[in-house]
Amino acid sequence: MKSQMRILCFLLHLLLVLFLASQTVLSWKKDEFRNCNQTPFCKRARSRKPGACSLIAHDVAISDGHLTAKLLPKTLPELDQGLEDQIKPLILTLSIYQDGIMRLKIDEDLSLEPPKRRFQVPDVIIPDFENKKLWLQRVSTETIDGDAGPSSVVYLSDEYEAVLRHDPFEVYVREKKSNDRRVVSLNSHQLFDFEQLRPKKEGDDWEERFRGHTDTRPYGPQSISFDVSFYGADFVSGIPEHATSLALRPTRGPGVDYSEPYRLFNLDVFEYLHDSPFGLYGSIPFMIAHGKTGKSSGFFWLNAAEMQIDVLGDGWDAESGISLPSGQKRIDTFWMSEAGIVDAFFFLGPGPKDVVSQYTSVTGKPSMPQLFATAYHQCRWNYRDEEDVENVDSKFDEHDIPYDVLWLDIEHTDGKRYFTWDPVLFPHPEDMQKKLAVKGRHMVTIVDPHVKRDESFRLHKQATEKGYYVKDASGNDYEGWCWPGSSSYLDMLNPEIRSWWGDKFSYKEYVGSTPTLYIWNDMNEPSVFNGPEVTMPRDILHYGGIEHRELHNSYGYFFHMATSDGLLKRGDGKSRPFVLSRAFYAGSQRYGAVWTGDNTADWDQLRVSVPMILTLGLTGMSFSGADVGGFFGNPEPELLVRWYQLGAYYPFFRAHAHLDTKRREPWLFGYIFSTSQIS
Repeated sequence: MKSQMRILCFLLHLLLVLFLASQTVLSWKKDEFRNCNQTPFCKRARSRKPGACSLIAHDVAISDGHLTAKLLPKTLPELDQGLEDQIKPLILTLSIYQDGIMRLKIDEDLSLEPPKRRFQVPDVIIPDFENKKLWLQRVSTETIDGDAGPSSVVYLSDEYEAVLRHDPFEVYVREKKSNDRRVVSLNSHQLFDFEQLRPKKEGDDWEERFRGHTDTRPYGPQSISFDVSFYGADFVSGIPEHATSLALRPTRGPGVDYSEPYRLFNLDVFEYLHDSPFGLYGSIPFMIAHGKTGKSSGFFWLNAAEMQIDVLGDGWDAESGISLPSGQKRIDTFWMSEAGIVDAFFFLGPGPKDVVSQYTSVTGKPSMPQLFATAYHQCRWNYRDEEDVENVDSKFDEHDIPYDVLWLDIEHTDGKRYFTWDPVLFPHPEDMQKKLAVKGRHMVTIVDPHVKRDESFRLHKQATEKGYYVKDASGNDYEGWCWPGSSSYLDMLNPEIRSWWGDKFSYKEYVGSTPTLYIWNDMNEPSVFNGPEVTMPRDILHYGGIEHRELHNSYGYFFHMATSDGLLKRGDGKSRPFVLSRAFYAGSQRYGAVWTGDNTADWDQLRVSVPMILTLGLTGMSFSGADVGGFFGNPEPELLVRWYQLGAYYPFFRAHAHLDTKRREPWLFGYIFSTSQIS
């Protein structure tokens, strides 16, 4: 009887794994993912009208080199027990840095002890940036545009000034030489909203539900939204990752191109649409505006929660009644996030190169790739065994096709246990790598963030004993489903765990690895086959009691960081690592390459790869590429040839294909794929 039950359990387990795995190879279905109307914070924010914000700035002063103020409603209720008992001010801090950078932070007043501290994303801003702070000494006060109240003006650079308008609350940058000629502003349309944390009262229903999943939301609504305007701009770009044009299209207003905002929420989206504002594998909340005059400006919001951004078309505010400086062309945008704080950076250019340089002075310059990594990479899910690897390698030589790197996907492991090798298919991994190395070639193997829950697997056993997994809302190790079946996920927010993870790439720990082996981080959005929207629930708990909703977009970033640091540690810091990551966030450029994920073998996907890669470059991710030939489907010979011609100009040049596709190594296509034909 017991043996029959074991067989039945095994069959049920196998069916579930096959079903869940099959979900990752089906076409994209929009009803599996939330739209704005199904996302309460987005729906609430979009319903706000211009002029809805009633906050004004009080107690403006210089403190510790910053401009500070309290933001309070213009109309206060009757106060019986003191202001702090009934009204909770927001604390505004405005800071100035070298090279024309302004930083604006708005958070709850921590002296009033909110239910918890709101999350601020760590380890993204490089330490050297804080050394560029300019210590403000004084603030001047003036009345602008006939306002009844004053505005506070501080030095920003020889060309620009920062202005805090008190009533109504607004922050903007203007040119000194002209009469209030603006560059970029926040809350000009008074759309600012900041849902402060509060104790749960009887009758409050904070839970959110989507497709059978329940988000407990123990701290309730905590979203933030505001408008940002770019003056003198003819178009805006940035905020990857979306399969759309370089110039972002309007999402709100008369005759808009898209009805949905641009979504920034890292997701495992298979066979994604080629013309859509839907969020994909990475998120960089950095936007660049550019005008025909040649001047550019930029805006970056350091916030890792889900974000939705509207590009507002002409006439969106026709009935607002709000007066802005006349004679200045502008593009208005609307930024919405589920959680976090306002930690925003304004970049003044004046040219596009200056804006990108200013942004990377905050988040870091791109890492210098090794020479071999800039050459051609050959990948497939999966090369079957060592004999297959040797045959593919020899065929490149036989047909005189240059390549530098051969890749192995998940099937090379022992039962999807990362840092292992299948003992039957890959019994001699070191010899296999050395054969490639003799020819100056390298190998890359995949290491994903999900850890197989198997008591005989040393990595899982150690992580469990040390308490290194993220916890579910009840405080237990979170269990989700991915390629190995039942899996848990390491809490990469914790620096201790990142260091422990990095140690796993040593030659002693990663048995069978050699100095010519490098790493590929896939599925690190994180992808969870049975999770809401194929990712981790938002109420999962991380280091310090941080909810997953607060850091979601940075999870893959921390995983990428830990892996890259591990390869540095492996080589005693003497050789540069190579790590490819699918998920990314602001600052990921410091740790390696990224690619545009699971595209499809069709002409539209070939076309959209260009603006996608250009956008990544504009936002710091200069070492990026797309799967040449398309991951899903079987490309016709003409498409594959054209894709190789284009792919040679991608900074990261890799061919990759799905398990179910036909083999498509270049020599299989005969004469039309000869060197003379694709050059």
